[in-house]
Amino acid sequence: MGNSKRFKTILLFGAPGVGKGTQGKVIGAIPGFYHNSCGDIFRQVDLHSDLGKIFYEYSSRGELVPDDVTVQMWHQAISAHVVLSHYRPSSDLLVLDGIPRTRKQAEIMEDYIEVLKIVHLTSDDPEAIFDRLYRRASKEGRHDDAHEQVIKRRWSVYEQETRPALDHYPEDLLEPVNAIGGPAQVLAQVLTILAPIHNNQFEG
Repeated sequence: MGNSKRFKTILLFGAPGVGKGTQGKVIGAIPGFYHNSCGDIFRQVDLHSDLGKIFYEYSSRGELVPDDVTVQMWHQAISAHVVLSHYRPSSDLLVLDGIPRTRKQAEIMEDYIEVLKIVHLTSDDPEAIFDRLYRRASKEGRHDDAHEQVIKRRWSVYEQETRPALDHYPEDLLEPVNAIGGPAQVLAQVLTILAPIHNNQFEG
């Protein structure tokens, strides 16, 4: 894909529990923004397709799916959304949540996306995020996620494998946003960043 065809993209980035999915869903309901969650793609994958079989081969063993397969699955899914006119690259700003998850994925995705800004949801109080994860696990019936060991393991994986993906991008693309607070309070900060970008790209 040539540079002119790359999707204009915002990345929602941050540790488990900071609210990436919550913010992404709300932003995606605003005209001119299209939210795409990698988790949703994995949940909807056709296990009978070639990529689906590879995905199942690894996931059924509890292993990480290779980066190139993950990106192929994502690109196949987002291309289908374009064909179905769910996502219109000519007028919608793509908001990605959950991908790239490694530096290698970030490198591979350079062929497909032009990252305009990275909204980095952060917290100086990990305990507040842990409490949020406990409440979410209880509310949504994610009993495994309610265990402290599981939550700390997810944070460890994020620090070791996902956070380094930020090193692939120039520092001036990063916009830190305090993730502690109500969803509306956080959303107000995020939209202050995103609205001018959309205006410059599609309405300027």
